[in-house]
Amino acid sequence: MSRRAKARHRDAAQLRTGFTTSACAAGAARAAIEALRTESIPSVVSIPLPGGRSATFELARCEPLGDGIRTGVIKDAGDDPDVTHGAEIQAAVRFIDTPGIHYEAGEGVGVATRPGLEIPVGEPSVSPGARRIIRRAVIAAVGEDFLRSQGVHITLSVPGGEAIAQETLNPRLGVLGGISILGTTGIVVPYSEGAYRGSIVVEIKAALRNGVTHLALTTGKRSESYLMRARPTWPELAFIQVGDHVGFGLKRAARLGAKGIALSGMIGKLSKIAQGRMHTHVSQGLIDIPFIASLAGTLQPPPPPELLARLHQANTARHIQMMLRKAGIPGLEQGIADLAAQQAAAHIEHNVPVEVFLWDIKGALLAYATA
Repeated sequence: MSRRAKARHRDAAQLRTGFTTSACAAGAARAAIEALRTESIPSVVSIPLPGGRSATFELARCEPLGDGIRTGVIKDAGDDPDVTHGAEIQAAVRFIDTPGIHYEAGEGVGVATRPGLEIPVGEPSVSPGARRIIRRAVIAAVGEDFLRSQGVHITLSVPGGEAIAQETLNPRLGVLGGISILGTTGIVVPYSEGAYRGSIVVEIKAALRNGVTHLALTTGKRSESYLMRARPTWPELAFIQVGDHVGFGLKRAARLGAKGIALSGMIGKLSKIAQGRMHTHVSQGLIDIPFIASLAGTLQPPPPPELLARLHQANTARHIQMMLRKAGIPGLEQGIADLAAQQAAAHIEHNVPVEVFLWDIKGALLAYATA
C-alpha cells in the first residue's frame, strides 16, 4: 500500500492507466501454469479482469524452479506515482495434491504480523481482491474442476520489495518483509481519489481492530510529525494522513467506532475547516483571505482600521499571521482552532469528541481546541 502523497488533480484524459500488483501477479501465475501444462515458454499472457476487461503482459522471465516454473511481469503503473512501478512481480507455481490455491510469501512480499487487516496473521499480504483476480487467472488456465481435485501452490516474490515497502504504510500496519499484492480491479487509475480514500479506511480499521480508539487525522506529513513529537505516547497506528479528505476521515472514523479524534494541521487548511469546508484541496476553493481577515477583526484588542484593510489585501494566511504578530495582536490561531473544532464536531453530529492542533510551519503549537 503506497504511502499517500499529496493528491494531485490533472486532466484524466491525459493520464495513462496502469496495472495493479494483483494483475501482474495473476499474469505471472497464469503464464507459469501454461508453461507447466504445455512444456513451452510463452512470451505473452492474457488474464481476465472484473467488468469484462482483460490485460495482456509480456514476460520478463520464465524459468524452471524445482518441480515448478517461475515467471515474472514488470509492474507498469501508468502515470500514477506508485512506488512499485518498475518492480518485477514473480510467481513460482507448482501443482500439488491439496485442492485449491495456496499462497506463500517469497522474497519481497510482506506477511501480516498484526491483527486488524483483511488477511489473517501469518498469511502472505495478498488482499482478498487480489486473490480473486489471481483465482480468475488460474481458473482461466486450468478450469474450476482442476481446483476441486488438485491444487496450485503459488509463491509470490518481488525482488527489492522489502526496500520498496519502507516507502509504504506496510511497516506501520504490521505487514513485514515486503510489499502487499493489492488491487480489486486490476487497473491503476492515476491519482485516484477512490484509492486514496480506500487507504484511509484501511488505516482506520487497522487502528481500531488493534485497540487504538483515539485517532489522529493529519493533513500531511509535517503536521503528523509535529503531533507525533508532541504526543510521544500515542501509538503509531493512531496517526493517519487524510490529506485533503478531512471530512471523509472524520465521518469514517466516527462511523467505524473511534472514541476520540484529533485533527492536526496548519492555518491554511484549518481555516477551511473553520468555515465548514471539509474537502480542503485547492480544486475545491482557495484559502478565504477575507474570512481570516474578518475573524482577525473580532480579536481583542481589535486591529486598527488601516491594519484591518491591509489584512484583507494579504496574499496568504501566513501573511496575515505575520502582520498581526508584528502589531502585537494575538488570538487569530486560537479563533481558527476553536471554529475548526466546532465545525469538525458538527460534521460528525457531535458523536465523538474532537481535538484540534494548529501548528506553525516550524512545528510550534499555536493553538489547541476541543469540541
